[in-house]
Amino acid sequence: MHPNNGYLMKRLVLARRGLWLAALLLALSAGVASAADTSKPEQPFKPDVPAGQAVAIFAGGCFWCMEAAFDPVKGVVSTTSGYTGGHVDNPKYGDVTAETSGHAEALKVVYRTDETDYDTLLNVFWHNIDPTDDGGQFCDRGDSYRSKIFAVNDTQIKAAKASKQALENDPDAPSPIVTQIVAATTFYDAEDYHQNYYQKNPLRYKFYRASCRRDATLEKRWGDAAGGRQG
Repeated sequence: MHPNNGYLMKRLVLARRGLWLAALLLALSAGVASAADTSKPEQPFKPDVPAGQAVAIFAGGCFWCMEAAFDPVKGVVSTTSGYTGGHVDNPKYGDVTAETSGHAEALKVVYRTDETDYDTLLNVFWHNIDPTDDGGQFCDRGDSYRSKIFAVNDTQIKAAKASKQALENDPDAPSPIVTQIVAATTFYDAEDYHQNYYQKNPLRYKFYRASCRRDATLEKRWGDAAGGRQG
């Protein structure tokens, strides 16, 4: 390994954390940060998709990495990085990662119901997270990086609980599983620069992902069934 590689890796793993500080400073200079002090009850999530399509919402830490996990799945129409599960209207990245809005980084997945199903998406989700981590995901720490399933209807809640129970009954699955399952509320799209980040900035993304040891941890938790190799 080149003697400077360790230094570069350390800088890159800290770079993503630096984004929230920059976003927060920008919000403060524009007088937007005060929104983080205004609580607003979240409304139940209402999918707005055409017939034959459905929505799933998952929080698995870094939404860049979750996009990379779900985009290749057959039947997935689109993925959108965003924020959900908090108490602030129209949160910004700085609000979320400063842990003042209550939101989690999350991914909204739109899929064709005749090409894939929710159980398949649940399987992708589980194998791309560390479900035993209650303090964040991988190198990203804090409640905003928690793993969580945001079910958009009762059918999804039942399916998610069944899949979690199946893993808890599987002696080869990671344990204990601390990922929560809740009803989905308002989903806010993240800033444009976050969307498709792994495609727009492939080198930075790969360095970040490797520095976080995301794939190494997934392999430790899931073995050959670990996701993420395509990211």
